[in-house]
Amino acid sequence: MYVIITTDGSKQSLQAARYLKSITDPDTITSIAVLAVISPLAAVPFATADKGRQDPADMSFRESATAATKEVAAILTGWGPKVTTHVRSGSPASEIVKAAKAKDAGLIVLAARSSRAEAVLMGSVAHRVLNHAPCPVLVVPPGTKIKARSKAKPAAAAKKPVAKSPS
Repeated sequence: MYVIITTDGSKQSLQAARYLKSITDPDTITSIAVLAVISPLAAVPFATADKGRQDPADMSFRESATAATKEVAAILTGWGPKVTTHVRSGSPASEIVKAAKAKDAGLIVLAARSSRAEAVLMGSVAHRVLNHAPCPVLVVPPGTKIKARSKAKPAAAAKKPVAKSPS
């Protein structure tokens, strides 16, 4: 399955990538594309999750988006599936849906970060992707807890011997 993970450079985007790792068997995923979309009408650069990083005001929108995709990719590298990074320009929801259609994606993962008021006033990328995506969409809300994956026990090890008492 081809998976697209979107990022806007926020901590929530990083959390969405970690959440995917916690709930998914990497053997079921053939490859992962980390996608950032630069809005041509953007007034501010991408969000920054790490204050130790270069000041976003000194970076171009494309450089900020590229840095954001690399940060998410670093979380997934070595986990299993091949990870690639991509930066597109356009309407975020539209570009995410186009990428999913072009690659016949099996899943889109994105973080929900807007407040209800922002979603009502400006529209929600997550809402638009949910309504137009050609595949399932996993929306990871802020504060989602990540649980460690438990390893399944082999059937033989799961059964404990029962001691028989003499009759």
